[in-house]
Amino acid sequence: MKKVLLLAAALVAMLAFTASSATSAASETGITNRTITIGGTFPLTGPASLYAVIPPSMKAYFSYINSRKGPDGKRGVYGRQIVFKYYDDAYNPANSVQLTRKLVEDDKVFAVVGSLGTEVNLAIRPYLNARKVPQILNATGATAWGTDAKKYPWTGGWQPDYAYEGEIYGKAIARNSPNAKIAVLYQNDSYGDDYMNGLKAGLGGKSSNIVASEGYEVTAADVRAQVAKLRGSGANIFVIFATPKFTIQAYVIANALKWSPSVIYTNSVSATDSFLTLAKSSGAGDLVNRTFTVQYAKDPANPAWDNDAAMKLYKQVMAKYRPGARVTDALNYYGVAVAEAFVELMYKAGKNPTRASLMKAFHNWNEPNPFLLPGNRQKTSGNDQFVLQCERIIKYTDGTFQPVSKLKCAGATAAK
Repeated sequence: MKKVLLLAAALVAMLAFTASSATSAASETGITNRTITIGGTFPLTGPASLYAVIPPSMKAYFSYINSRKGPDGKRGVYGRQIVFKYYDDAYNPANSVQLTRKLVEDDKVFAVVGSLGTEVNLAIRPYLNARKVPQILNATGATAWGTDAKKYPWTGGWQPDYAYEGEIYGKAIARNSPNAKIAVLYQNDSYGDDYMNGLKAGLGGKSSNIVASEGYEVTAADVRAQVAKLRGSGANIFVIFATPKFTIQAYVIANALKWSPSVIYTNSVSATDSFLTLAKSSGAGDLVNRTFTVQYAKDPANPAWDNDAAMKLYKQVMAKYRPGARVTDALNYYGVAVAEAFVELMYKAGKNPTRASLMKAFHNWNEPNPFLLPGNRQKTSGNDQFVLQCERIIKYTDGTFQPVSKLKCAGATAAK
């Protein structure tokens, strides 16, 4: 009888341990033994709706991850399927605050991943940090994600910061066109401020060469008045720090006004093959072929990458999970690349992930991403929480971007 009791006790203890393990594996909000639920808000409509292709491309890559067997021999991440929910905030911070609350309080997401827009992410940041919900891989290069990391430890970006990008343009102009007259169109918010601050820093003593700068409100119908004023300045270099809708307008309006700047620097988030092709077909003429921008990831529109393993995978994923989507669109590619970044972080977060372990993985990251340019690396540590810090200057000509500099990183010599 004593042996029977001991055996029974041992069995009870074993069952208790097993139950405890199963419970701990699914004890975090948004995590079950079978799923990881995440979400974000995106401008599916509104003034920045040209970015609407990003979340379905993220979802396409998650579908691929959910179907393939990973390094652990299981589908998904450690056997968990990624469930990605996203809502349309129309690029309106007030909408995003409400919808982010819905994601956290109703949908019970584990993390908010990839939400798009600087003002949007600034608006939801206090709430998510108060609730200790990860807000990561923000689709914006705001410098705040790096500089405010201690104050907002549950928030993190991914792409290179806008100020550094602006600095690259400023240094290139100061070096190559030291006597140029510069005109700048910028979005009148934190997004535009970051770029302007970087441009002036890069120009250094040549910042007085900015002879005109015009801001626009994101709620404006067009930037006709701003471009007309910039044309009147006599500038021969045009710098565009705008979201896609207004960037396309800027090219078309400048051409209609017969303004012919010799060089145009356009921020990377709007200088894609898709947008420049659209600008040309809308009346921009040859102005698009004077465009310089920066690049940190491989370019799906450049045939030079056709035999690259990551590019082949990207095209396979799109063909199966987003058939009909334009594979040469860098925004579709961005969606896949940032989704891969999240998958990497989830593996680093462990077999029984918590929100805290996810953020620990994010804050101590040192890993390549196959969709980035060779030599670019996702890296954070200590006080440096800027994930990607390397870019190269490229020039657009007749549908193809060609590099005109080597990959250079923040803190190193400026790109040439």
